[in-house]
Amino acid sequence: MSDASDTTPHLRRARAFDEGGRGLMLVAQLTQDWGTRHTTSGKTIWCAQNT
Repeated sequence: MSDASDTTPHLRRARAFDEGGRGLMLVAQLTQDWGTRHTTSGKTIWCAQNT
């Protein structure tokens, strides 16, 4: 996933009534590894899965 923001994402546990905040936690739980690459136009979040 890529976006134009330059802020580094961080894992957080969403509470039951939170509208957002679950995406990166799901990625972390369902993949082997993940990370962020900063670019001149924002950032890209990558992940690696077991095959």
